[in-house]
Amino acid sequence: MADVNETITGLLSELRRGTIVIGVLSQLSEPRYGYSLVPLLEEKGIAVDPCTLYPLLRRLEKQGLLESRWDTNESRPRKYYLLSPSGRKYMRD
Repeated sequence: MADVNETITGLLSELRRGTIVIGVLSQLSEPRYGYSLVPLLEEKGIAVDPCTLYPLLRRLEKQGLLESRWDTNESRPRKYYLLSPSGRKYMRD
């Protein structure tokens, strides 16, 4: 029975990770800075900790699904993320 519970726990963990990835990508059709995604996703029922979000954003950018740019016009510089052409294609397919 322990093996079944471990399997279910693992599957639920994978599902949650996948949900967070799709949730993040779905919110980046327009430029947004990282922390602004936290309340947006929360409104949609996807709780994500900033400590999870920022490594995910970096990974998605490294995978070519996101592009980023720094905005230094405000008093606090912010890094904005946006779907790359590959990311848009991924979300359409």
